[in-house]
Amino acid sequence: MSPAVDLRRLALTARTGEEGQVLETVEATSGSQTIGALLEKQLVNENAFLKEVAASYRLPWWDAPLPPMDEALRTRFPARLALRHQVYPVRFEEHGLYMLTYDPFNLTARQVIAHALGEPITWCIASRRNILVALRTGYGVGAATFDEILEGRDVDDAALDLKQEVNVLDEDDADASVVSFVNQIMREALDQRATDIHVEPLEDDLRIRYRIDGVLHEVPVPPKIKMLQASVLSRIKIMAHLDIAERRIPQDGRINLEMQGHPIDVRVATIPTVSGESISLRLLARNRFDFGLLGLTADAERKIRELIAQPNGIILLTGPTGCGKSTSLYTFLSMLNTMERRIVTVEDPVEHKLPGVMQIAIKPEIELTFAVALRSILRGDPNVIMVGEMRDFETAEIAIRAALTGHLVFSTLHTNDAIGGITRLIDMGVQPFLVSSSVRAFLAQRLVRVLCPSCSKPMTHSPEFLKQVGFPVAHADKIRQAVGCEQCRHTGYQGRAALFEICLISPVLQEMIAQNKSAEVLRARALHEGMVPLRQDGWNRVIAGVTTIEEVVRVTSADVDLLDE
Repeated sequence: MSPAVDLRRLALTARTGEEGQVLETVEATSGSQTIGALLEKQLVNENAFLKEVAASYRLPWWDAPLPPMDEALRTRFPARLALRHQVYPVRFEEHGLYMLTYDPFNLTARQVIAHALGEPITWCIASRRNILVALRTGYGVGAATFDEILEGRDVDDAALDLKQEVNVLDEDDADASVVSFVNQIMREALDQRATDIHVEPLEDDLRIRYRIDGVLHEVPVPPKIKMLQASVLSRIKIMAHLDIAERRIPQDGRINLEMQGHPIDVRVATIPTVSGESISLRLLARNRFDFGLLGLTADAERKIRELIAQPNGIILLTGPTGCGKSTSLYTFLSMLNTMERRIVTVEDPVEHKLPGVMQIAIKPEIELTFAVALRSILRGDPNVIMVGEMRDFETAEIAIRAALTGHLVFSTLHTNDAIGGITRLIDMGVQPFLVSSSVRAFLAQRLVRVLCPSCSKPMTHSPEFLKQVGFPVAHADKIRQAVGCEQCRHTGYQGRAALFEICLISPVLQEMIAQNKSAEVLRARALHEGMVPLRQDGWNRVIAGVTTIEEVVRVTSADVDLLDE
């Protein structure tokens, strides 16, 4: 097939980017390279452009959903061919195999596949995005490398030794090895915006799950992956500088990755289970912590900016694990990080490295605890102190002393709401008058998934349901629902935003805390003074079209049966 059709004309017809960029891309490439470059740079509407290409070359356009791959196809058509050339086998028929591609100019792929199969092939054009998703689902992550390993290469743990401090994930490894297989797992997770990878041995399988926007998703894996369980786990442990021979006790380590020039820190934790070691990897991109990325409402942003401008006192963030407390703290510290301020943190562990900030990692095995580190910090002339978590009375007492002697202190507590932070400190043994005189605010936080802008649509709920969850019925026409599309990987959501419940400690609340009033009385007073509850902040985000009622109910612990709706 010769590229007789003018790709410039087709690209301009379906362009979404600047005309100059489209023309420059077309003129700098040819044939297969042109299609790949236009789609990679998102200069054209993918479906519209590929439909035009299909029509111009009189090739069928596959508009239906791609069917799941059955075992016969997977066995007959190797993963290395499909993934290397990015083609998807649909079905065998009497006159041959139906094969999907997005690139009719890739003659090498057509010749190699025809030679490998030895039978007629009917080529169809389909969406590149759909093909890649179907390949990942059909064959599993790292399937091409996995197949080549099983074709006769012995896996030697000694050959997995780490050769460099930073592991670069951009480059496809030329050899089929466990090293490249693990790299592909990590690269895939980063491409999907995952924050965690869980490698979990089961009795007859090895399960891999990614946490994306706070929700776990199981990753398709190649069949027989259980055969490589020991080697995969050993490779990850070597990357994290852990003892590969120790499988009886938990271990913690770190991996330094680099992808497309961006450094990524990975926290690694191993857990011994009855089926083998389970490994969790927390992916921590070294982001620029920008206040605008928290997605705050204007009122919450104003209150927080006033709080962190205070010269002294304690600001406490509360919430369960994984609700974004650390990200918020790092963002606040980044705003305060100037040449005029000395900032020191005590963390367990140090999740992100902030330039110019003195960060201390807790090491209980040598008795370097939060309390011990805090005592040393106070002798080091700090302006701002961040304590990763107030876990005990001793730590809380020293932090309060720091606040009362002119330091601004940030820390976290594990409580369900802002007022719960007050009772938690008192339960630790801190005197109520010390809480009232040292703490400036308690901030409860949760993360909700943000609606995908490409596919969300209006939704109608019954008035009874809205009253049951407490949503203002007057705004029922503003509710939207998550649908799912190619852009959001059919989840209906893209990214997350923070909900906040900000309890400012006013003079009246100070007096009530000193009098050891109950949590119900304190909460009623805080609401009277303008505190916006987490649920109400969530409803504000629903009304603004940011998220859904289901998301707000999920993260604010409502006892509501959404299945009744």
